[in-house]
Amino acid sequence: MSATSVEEHAAAVEALLAALATRPAQRIPLAEALGRVCFEDVRSPVDLPLFRNSQMDGYAVDSRSVSTTPVTLPVSTVIAAGPAASAVLASGSAAKIMTGAPIPEGADAIVPVEDTTVTTEGSVTIERGRAPGEFVREQGSDVRIGTVLVEAGRVLEPRHISVLAAVGYAEVDVRSRPRVAVVTTGAELVDAGSTLTPGQIYDSNGITLAAHLRASGAEVVMVARSSDDPSRFRQVLDEATQSAELIITSGGVSMGDFEVVKDVLRPLGGTFGSVRMQPGGPQGMTMFDGVPVLSFPGNPVSTVVSYIMFARNIVRRAAGLPPISSGTALLHDAIVSPPGRRQLLRGRLRDDGRVELVAGPGSHLVAALAWADVLIDIDSETTELAAGSNVEVWPL
Repeated sequence: MSATSVEEHAAAVEALLAALATRPAQRIPLAEALGRVCFEDVRSPVDLPLFRNSQMDGYAVDSRSVSTTPVTLPVSTVIAAGPAASAVLASGSAAKIMTGAPIPEGADAIVPVEDTTVTTEGSVTIERGRAPGEFVREQGSDVRIGTVLVEAGRVLEPRHISVLAAVGYAEVDVRSRPRVAVVTTGAELVDAGSTLTPGQIYDSNGITLAAHLRASGAEVVMVARSSDDPSRFRQVLDEATQSAELIITSGGVSMGDFEVVKDVLRPLGGTFGSVRMQPGGPQGMTMFDGVPVLSFPGNPVSTVVSYIMFARNIVRRAAGLPPISSGTALLHDAIVSPPGRRQLLRGRLRDDGRVELVAGPGSHLVAALAWADVLIDIDSETTELAAGSNVEVWPL
């Protein structure tokens, strides 16, 4: 693959990953559905409230019997919330009732307990009358059976979980997450927490890519590391294809010796070359045993920038999440940019709405990723931008 533009490479990646977009439903327990994407419209299977019930602790009455107050009525029954046989209000009486309890047949209003006085055992004085329907929760007054409660494509939040539980859903169909494996390469890499020997560095790319993928809605099925030995790398890829729909590798794609990713995948039909961007120029893509493989350069910043520019929105769409779009901001300081390569510089949005650089273009400047919140996108034809210039920015 000769040097291509960012747009050309992005289109090629989009084509390679097209199959990710078609997702089946996955039925999961409602208790595990927080943050998942609803697969289809979810309708209420019942009316809510399920039955006519009391809004208050008080007395269920026929409103005609309390049209003139005060009036003393016999208490014919006591109705608590919970399972109970259907009750019938005796004519000319009141039924003591608790909040949420079913209203007896013949009653059309609730008199709150604070509007009553218990005068003698077995009777109650109603101090204030109530009109038909007062403090009565009618069946279906909240939701009617068949009402759409949650729309397809909605990310399930606690409020959605609440209503689905209230109408009796124990499970819900969600959009299945794209299954992605991450493979980092390099004999110099060791786990964080290990004691370093000369020439070794901590492997940050594996955990970083996994974090970005999970933030994009993916299910990370594997995070593995390979040495520069081709047989070991091939073994890791074989393992990844058992569960992954997409494999992302970092490292091993440049022009030097011991480029294990390129050396193994190019003979299998992989395409490798340079994209006119900085950082993240070396790129590769392969279909390996039916599973697409995206190969990013190994410098930590290059890996992150590559993911954001080429994979993030594809993964998000596959997961049912909306794409992250670029915006614009005014430069705080002037920028000089070399011609011929699209620059993606780390920047930070200021309180005044302007964006300032937090580091140079070097792909090894990892700390700047923590300080930055956007990538400043400078096209390949631009060599100078004055302070105050309008620039495109990509949220990190």
